[in-house]
Amino acid sequence: MLKQRETAGAREDSAETRELTYAQAIREALQLAMNRDERVFMLGEDIGVYGGAFGVSDGLIDQFGAERIRDTPISEAAIAGAAIGSAMTGMRPIAEIQFMDFITLSMEQLVLQGAKIRFMFGGKATVPLVLRTPAGSGTGAAAQHSESLEAWFVHVPGLKVVMPSTPYDAKGLLLAAIEDDNPVIFVEHKLLYRTKGHVPEGYYTVPLSQSDIKREGTDLSVIATSIMVPRAIEAAEILAKKGIELEVVDPRTLKPYDATIATQSVRKTGKALVVHEAPKTGGFGAEVVAELVAGDAFDYLDAPVRRLAGLDVPIPYNRELERAAVPQVEDIVREARALVEGVY
Repeated sequence: MLKQRETAGAREDSAETRELTYAQAIREALQLAMNRDERVFMLGEDIGVYGGAFGVSDGLIDQFGAERIRDTPISEAAIAGAAIGSAMTGMRPIAEIQFMDFITLSMEQLVLQGAKIRFMFGGKATVPLVLRTPAGSGTGAAAQHSESLEAWFVHVPGLKVVMPSTPYDAKGLLLAAIEDDNPVIFVEHKLLYRTKGHVPEGYYTVPLSQSDIKREGTDLSVIATSIMVPRAIEAAEILAKKGIELEVVDPRTLKPYDATIATQSVRKTGKALVVHEAPKTGGFGAEVVAELVAGDAFDYLDAPVRRLAGLDVPIPYNRELERAAVPQVEDIVREARALVEGVY
């Protein structure tokens, strides 16, 4: 059985790495960035004394004070507007939108203002802003607190979009996002917060332009994002017992998207399955498929590229309906096996 491949930068001696949760890795990145640069500060609803809706910023107000860990009114437009304005004047804000669903209330500021300012001013003004937001289903939070809206922002020129799937990537990508002079939408899946993984101590970055192979395989390339990465790996371990080896590719950054790794993987395996939680129609998976069939991978495909994504429905509150609305491990196993065995 092929073993899961560690992220390139994480190949360090085990004695030099620690196991942190995804939430702890993000908190450590925030601490490192704020200790390193006094221009970095945070703003959002309940991020101070309360520690954030998911506890990610717990304790930071005690370390950095209320000036740098700023609780805001319940106004996503105000949060985004204040972050963009402060970024333009030389600060490096990290704004938090409590649930990705509520990012809809900040669209004018993010899309019409923040994304365009650097271009409209010929680079004389920059917007070094990171907007963190928890997304996704699986917590019983229903239709208004469970959406995956990343494809909206991939479509907007001037914005970068990041979706880490591991604690190592969460820390390194967040530090890279904070260093970046462009607005970055940093999407954290709620179910990943308690997952654990090896995270080196100290400051390191993961470039906002590199996909990664999370598990090597020979029979099928699975290009998955966010929570679907660990689900794809779990599916791969199940199928490995049946002699089917999946290669799991994680884009990590959706914009800019590095199609090279997925292309190389498909050239090796000859088959591809694209998996994401967001609804299929207009989802990021369509962009991945387009890159594969329009590029160097096309001549190596032995079967049509398949997409496995969320249903085109609002996320239900009912637990079983919620589960049925987005891909689960068994769905990935079924679709992957069908592709490998030619039953499609």
